[in-house]
Amino acid sequence: MNVDERIRAAEEQLREKFTQIDEIALYNQEKVLTAFREEQIALRHFMPSTGYGYGDEGREALGRVYARTFGAERAIVSPAILSGTHALTVALFGILRPGDRVLCVSGVPYDTLRGVIWGEGNGSLKEFGVSFDVVPLDAGGKIDLSAVRQRLSAAPDGYKMVYLQRSRGYELRDSFTVEEIAAACSAVRKTGFAGCIFVDNCYGEFVEKREPCEVGADLIVGSLIKNPGGGLAPTGGYIAGGEKYVLQCENRLTAPSVGGEIGSYAYGYQLYFQGFFLAPHVVAQALKGALLIGQCMAALGYRNYPALDRLPPDITRAVRFDTEQQLTDFIQSVQEVSPVDSFVRLEAWDMPGYDCKVIMAAGTFNAGASIELSADAPIRAPYVAYFQGGLTYEHCKLAVREVLKKLTAE
Repeated sequence: MNVDERIRAAEEQLREKFTQIDEIALYNQEKVLTAFREEQIALRHFMPSTGYGYGDEGREALGRVYARTFGAERAIVSPAILSGTHALTVALFGILRPGDRVLCVSGVPYDTLRGVIWGEGNGSLKEFGVSFDVVPLDAGGKIDLSAVRQRLSAAPDGYKMVYLQRSRGYELRDSFTVEEIAAACSAVRKTGFAGCIFVDNCYGEFVEKREPCEVGADLIVGSLIKNPGGGLAPTGGYIAGGEKYVLQCENRLTAPSVGGEIGSYAYGYQLYFQGFFLAPHVVAQALKGALLIGQCMAALGYRNYPALDRLPPDITRAVRFDTEQQLTDFIQSVQEVSPVDSFVRLEAWDMPGYDCKVIMAAGTFNAGASIELSADAPIRAPYVAYFQGGLTYEHCKLAVREVLKKLTAE
């Protein structure tokens, strides 16, 4: 069987799932369109602003569109937020105070957040007197609801925040579905917990019909160079949820005396609005691409996650290799089918926020954008590559073809 035959066979096996993804994209596209129409978005909302940004209609309308779409009361959408980790940091420091306690129910958080939480000599939460306790996942990589209930029931007023990371990060497990997040939120509330349920929503926006705020989360946070930017937003992040929490985050992003009343952007907001409008479709393209490479790699005997018998809970796919060389060759092959910097020879390097070298294929229009076709991996055993993104399914398909050619030496 040649490469094209392998791809056609995989597409046939995935036909039903592709149809389901299209249905979800249509549903979410209607949600976004309705938000645009209800907020009466007009050309004036795309205009740039300078200085303090008082009365910046574009900034304010963009936040309202996100809030409506995500089932939130209020939202910050800002180019001043530099990454997902930065957005999470703003929100955590906005809500938490010295002496507060956080219970993380989804295992140890992603690498770059660990320094924010437990770092030494860098202004971490720990240094500000905030404690961050972790409930390990169960043997199946799921939230241990029994252990969570036990911790909270013993001291329902002892924690200010319950924290949940939707994606797997660099762990070899499934990401969490919205249904699983809903079950966690319900279990937490039944213990009498009345604080903030906080969800790191990165890589999960528009993958399903519901977002965490619609199933019990008080606050969700994400990056605009991932799903919600639709491949057009050049930078930025968002924080959405209950008004009282978002207002506290606004005070941290700017200053307590001015909050969300200021914030200008001299380049205008068209790409942010347009990217968000395109996001449901772009996410669907990325999901199909991730399923395609997963199906093809499985046919060649490569273990990959999540399981292919159900729709994925986010846009990432983990592929496991036996050696470091196999891992880096795979990452390099993704770089070589990129529209930007396809000629670059990749090297693993000490990326800020990680405890080992990381290799990253990101031949993207926006530097490091995970919603564009990309792949990355920590250089450590087990050797797992994390493949994500793809602005068009056609690009994903071409990339899979080239990867398979190398693997099968066709």
